[in-house]
Amino acid sequence: MIKVSQPKDLLQILLSVLFISVMILACLWIVRPFVLGFAWAGTIVIATWPLLIKLQKLLWGKRSLAVLVMTLLLLMLFVIPVAMLVNSLVDNSGPVINWATKGHMALPAFEWLHSIPLIGDKLYSGWNTLVSSGGSAIMEKVRPYIGTTTSWFLGQAVHIGTLLVHLGLMLLFSVLLYAKGETLGNGIRHFAFRLADKRGDAAVLLAGQAIRAVALGVVVTALAQGVLGGIGLAVSGIPYAALLTVLMVLSCLIQLGPLVILVPAIIWLYWSGDTTWGTVLLVWSCVVGTMDNVIRPVLIRMGADLPMILILSGVIGGLIAFGMIGLFIGPVLLAVSYRLISVWMHEAPAPQDDPHEVVELLEEQETLNVKK
Repeated sequence: MIKVSQPKDLLQILLSVLFISVMILACLWIVRPFVLGFAWAGTIVIATWPLLIKLQKLLWGKRSLAVLVMTLLLLMLFVIPVAMLVNSLVDNSGPVINWATKGHMALPAFEWLHSIPLIGDKLYSGWNTLVSSGGSAIMEKVRPYIGTTTSWFLGQAVHIGTLLVHLGLMLLFSVLLYAKGETLGNGIRHFAFRLADKRGDAAVLLAGQAIRAVALGVVVTALAQGVLGGIGLAVSGIPYAALLTVLMVLSCLIQLGPLVILVPAIIWLYWSGDTTWGTVLLVWSCVVGTMDNVIRPVLIRMGADLPMILILSGVIGGLIAFGMIGLFIGPVLLAVSYRLISVWMHEAPAPQDDPHEVVELLEEQETLNVKK
């Protein structure tokens, strides 16, 4: 007896997969403008969820009041400062680009080298020899690359309208997630459990821990150090304090710390003769430069130890892929992937056999197979 149901079943499977794929792609295309804002909001909500629960207990158990307080906190501590920072960055970008791309950039003479005891005259003579012989030519060759790099970084801030839209979406999605967080969380866990049983559920919980670890331990610490360091630069009278603050936040995100920006600013103040503000900024820099040793352990309570190369790749890759929002989303995505892959690898024990014995065993098996 001839069966004809098999081709029909195969065609049905192919058409079903094709239809589901088309529906998924169509849905992703529709929600594409909101993905970054939702990811940003999800990161913030997951990181600050314990604070919401504590506020709800303090406010007579009313979720609506807790959501209102959290929304105001996000607006005052996150949305308004970022918007003001980007606006200041755009306002100050023109002079910096002109300075880096046009002919106003040359190596200085550094007359103060004379004041260095014993070796000052030699340093001054050697430096001016370099300037007169090839320093200007070197700057002429380097200037186009500096101008291109500066224009690219500052061009990210020019899209202030897009960033403000994402900020608004982030605030809106955060309100919704705060209000219905348990329902959405249970739905995601249910979906993951349906896909991969208990392993899928564990993957979702580990992803939440990784998001909270990066958001609190890395991003919040970097923002705190960068903003406080920027306040010190502005009060001390350092020019282009907003631009330097952005660079300081980036430096803190990649774990280089704020001193990369603050130390040259202190040197500049002393060199220009403003020793009073130079001393003030020096003391302030000591506080800002060491505060991560106090803040980060408090924020990362689950003890998530993330490699520096992971954070560095997430910051730079996220900045290139998503713009300024990628500074926050990039490390989170890589951290989640890292934690999930790490847990999956440790489900099986690491190989203990000697590598040479393994290779010899494989060679013996191949020899036996050839003989057969």
